[in-house]
Amino acid sequence: MKSSFDPVLSRKIEKAGIIAVVTIESVRDAVPLAKALLAGGIEVIELTLRTSAALDALRAIRAEVPEMMVGAGTILTSAQLRAVIDAGAAFGVAPGLNRRIVEMAREESFSFSPGVLTPTEIELAVEAGCRLLKFFPAEPVGGLAYLGTVLVPFAHLGVKFIPLGGLNLASTAAYISNPNVAAIGGSWLAPKAYIKAGRWQDISILASEATSLIEMTRLQRNGV
Repeated sequence: MKSSFDPVLSRKIEKAGIIAVVTIESVRDAVPLAKALLAGGIEVIELTLRTSAALDALRAIRAEVPEMMVGAGTILTSAQLRAVIDAGAAFGVAPGLNRRIVEMAREESFSFSPGVLTPTEIELAVEAGCRLLKFFPAEPVGGLAYLGTVLVPFAHLGVKFIPLGGLNLASTAAYISNPNVAAIGGSWLAPKAYIKAGRWQDISILASEATSLIEMTRLQRNGV
């Protein structure tokens, strides 16, 4: 079965190694935030659909910061999926596995990663053609130790994960070193308080710290 995620986008996300998971309350913050993250080396955003400003923020980033790959997260309904596709999102992410949403995304040829946690959810996602999966909530359930155990029956299928939930800079190196992790999701990169206060330079610093650590970790892993 054809993968539910465009392979070109999948490779770009894996190359980036990290996705900034952001929640925007005001559209005016969208472009400055995207530029701040980009200045720190972050090239992929998952913009959560938790506010009324989310879709307009997505459109604004696409229009004014075209270098940024912007996807939509917290997609819970078919109406939300239709809205993010119409808004031009590069990809979609959900916290859980809704087969109806996965099937709709496939029908629309829209790259989509459902959230999984249990062997049953991974099996259902694989059956639906998904190979890039959100692992959520990662840290509260045991992190890499849990992932390594639950992945055993599926590792031969080329499944890769985007862990999210409880991660931070301190845990970044361990996750990125794992060959089953395509990229990590980082909500700590753009704290709500920083966005509200317009602390764009501080966000750039957080982004730079994360991207530098990922680059260094990969060099060490490759023996460079």
